[in-house]
Formats: sequence, structure tokens, C-alpha cells
Amino acid sequence: MTTIPDHLQPGFEAVIGSYCFEPDEILRFANKFDTQLFHTDPAAAKQSLFGGLCASGWHTASVWMKLHRAFASKRAAELEKQGIQPPEYGPSPGFNDLSWLKPVYAGDTITYTNRNKSIRQSNSRPGWWVMEVVHEGLNQDAVMVISFTSFVLVFLPEG
Repeated sequence: MTTIPDHLQPGFEAVIGSYCFEPDEILRFANKFDTQLFHTDPAAAKQSLFGGLCASGWHTASVWMKLHRAFASKRAAELEKQGIQPPEYGPSPGFNDLSWLKPVYAGDTITYTNRNKSIRQSNSRPGWWVMEVVHEGLNQDAVMVISFTSFVLVFLPEG
């Protein structure tokens, strides 16, 4: 019988980290991956719908992934120190409902959270489970700027 650890149970929530979006980094990312003027040109951004330089939504999602992986690695190390075999995380079959709710301006600090929504056994991969997780990012004023739901395959050790 497989035991689902507390940190994988529905309702478990964790702050995975915070990140300050600096102007130079916004420009670097946007010049490589999202060349819209409100991401690449501070003067043009002032005249845009947003009224100032803001990060690409893809940049905010990429930072979430970086923080999420660091959080998962730290959590695995903590479990190993306790003598607990951590779960094996597999690939993600995708995400739903990605929303960039408010602009992330240069200088904003976003705090990201993960909240487990559900976990069920995979119908097609024996020994693997499918987790559904809600991810959110709030700026320094507690305004939600990004939200999405992801799915991830998780292999849980027996016992």
C-alpha cells in the first residue's frame, strides 16, 4: 500500500520563494524571448498601456519554475535527512488556466506559492500518481499577478 506523504496531500500549501524583477533582467529576458516594446524599451513602455517597463508573463512563469525546482530539491534533501525516501517527480503533462492577472513592473517582488489540489493514481502508468497543483504569485502589495494549475507525475515509494 502506498502512503501519500503530508506534503503531497490536497490542501498542503507552501511558499516556494520570492523574486525581485530588476530592470536589466527584464530587458535581457525580453530581448531574447518576448520583444514587445513594453518589455524591451523603458521609454516606449511609459507610453504603452502598462505605463512602465514590465516583465514578460513568460519571464514570471520561468522564475516560478526556477524557484519551484529549488524548493523541490530542498524538500527532498530535508526528507532524506529524516531518513525518508523522497518521491520521484516525473514530467508534467501540462497546465491549465494560465493567467497573467496584473503586470509585473521593474522592481516588483513576486512571492510564489504552490497549493496541492488533488492527487490520484495514474490510469496509464502503474506506480505513478498525478498531482494537480495551483500556483500563484503575489506582488509586494499582495496583488495576485500570475495564477495557473499544473499537473505532475509523481512516483511514490511503497510503504
